[in-house]
Amino acid sequence: MVTTISNFRANMNMFIDAVLRDSQEVIISRGNELMALIPIDEYESIKETEYLMSSEKMSNVILKGMNDVKSGNYKIIDIDEL
Repeated sequence: MVTTISNFRANMNMFIDAVLRDSQEVIISRGNELMALIPIDEYESIKETEYLMSSEKMSNVILKGMNDVKSGNYKIIDIDEL
């Protein structure tokens, strides 16, 4: 959902409800500037990903794991095996 800052001000409760109830992002424009209103859990997820990927070692481990899953290089184990 995209809106102007004026429309956002006039209908703030509607936009906030859409974000909280429907997990919708709201993009607000003010002239040439854009900002986003997003649910806090989405924001926290973005920040966690940013933190994890900021470490070259950690990002390499994550990318290797993703590639292993894509190529079928994994083993399913029962919780009792852990």
